[in-house]
Amino acid sequence: MKPTDIRIEGVAFSFEDHLYRTPIKFGGVALDRVTLLDAEVRVRTRDGRSATGRGSMPLGNAWSWPSRKLAYADTLAAMKTLAGRVAGLYGACKHVGHPVDITHELEPEFPRTAARLETAEPMPPLAAMVVASPFDAALHDAFGKALGQSCYHAYSAEFVSHDVGHYLGDEFEGIPLDAALTREPAATMPLYHLVGALDPLTAADVKTPVADGLPETLGEWITFNGLTHLKIKLNGDDVGWDVERVIGVDAVASAARPGAWHYSLDFNERCPAVEALLDFLRRLKERSPTAYERVQYIEQPTARDLKANAHQVMHEASKLRPVVIDESLLDLESLKQARRMGYTGAALKACKGQTQSLLMAAAARHYGMYLCVQDLTCPGASLLHSAGRAAHVRGVQAIEANARQYCPAANAAWEGRFPGIFRVTDGRMRTGELTGPGLGG
Repeated sequence: MKPTDIRIEGVAFSFEDHLYRTPIKFGGVALDRVTLLDAEVRVRTRDGRSATGRGSMPLGNAWSWPSRKLAYADTLAAMKTLAGRVAGLYGACKHVGHPVDITHELEPEFPRTAARLETAEPMPPLAAMVVASPFDAALHDAFGKALGQSCYHAYSAEFVSHDVGHYLGDEFEGIPLDAALTREPAATMPLYHLVGALDPLTAADVKTPVADGLPETLGEWITFNGLTHLKIKLNGDDVGWDVERVIGVDAVASAARPGAWHYSLDFNERCPAVEALLDFLRRLKERSPTAYERVQYIEQPTARDLKANAHQVMHEASKLRPVVIDESLLDLESLKQARRMGYTGAALKACKGQTQSLLMAAAARHYGMYLCVQDLTCPGASLLHSAGRAAHVRGVQAIEANARQYCPAANAAWEGRFPGIFRVTDGRMRTGELTGPGLGG
């Protein structure tokens, strides 16, 4: 027991709705709106200090629950219903401990609670994780605020009663929770700009201008933000289109800013087989060796159900570039399964929870895996959660921040408070600003 251990005294939540500035495509579906889940958790430490923490996350139902049976409104409604039940789980929790202890105890209840919803199709565990994540973030935020310091100062043995082995098993015995973390955030980090499949590269691609003063084309965004890193969304099931898209992006990038470029490739699980990925990489290298050399890593190219697709091994692809598990990463078992299949990296996401990210970062770091932190088009407070994670996890080289492109209105209230996070002009986010109590915001 620690004098800083906390108990929960109150939980509240609300929703915000925003329209996207321009549509964004997830897994073949174009979206024009987002609902944010905002959570508040009030805690008290054993030694009598109290604080209220806040968490926020987009309810990315199209990403976390891609359904052929249910409409967007149906999956969103189910996730909103689950939010109330998760709030009840946190509010009724009597456990006293570190935030990781509390959420680790509650975590098995999230999918079980989701399974009791009366829906035409079961809610995937990933969607349940997304719903729970802002409550977990609020819990960690409250913990740090009660102590008057950054949460990342409070993941050491001084504040945590257990090592990673307590949560993940004997294999990790003796590994401290903060083994994969730095105490202070990186001062700056390169910003990954998303090039969506629907996004115009040049003026000729702009069919209906937004005309809101923000860039309309990739070249304009490069100048506007001083970009050096691009995340390129690809179709996966059309190798020819994908190769041409990367070559087109590379041509615009090279013309707008000569110099070093870094690309990540996101196939949104749509490659029908690993052979399609290998064919894509072979063709890209033949057509444009420069673009090929600029590829930093590849996000999960094939279907997220690893057990059902265990034959889709990535060993050959991973010899060429790190191949990162993303949608499939739910727990330690899925991380181990991915490693057996040849994945060499793991994507940490704020929408899977602060607690889970800490544990998966420690496990992946122990295995020597490539680590990155990825976005769910997170605006406002949710971007601060994500940016703080990227700035503290060892080995993470850059940060995604897509809401400035697609949902800038949701960032407006935060720009004055954290200008280095929400206003980027030289291609780098000033993550060193995230030193405040709690999760930094």
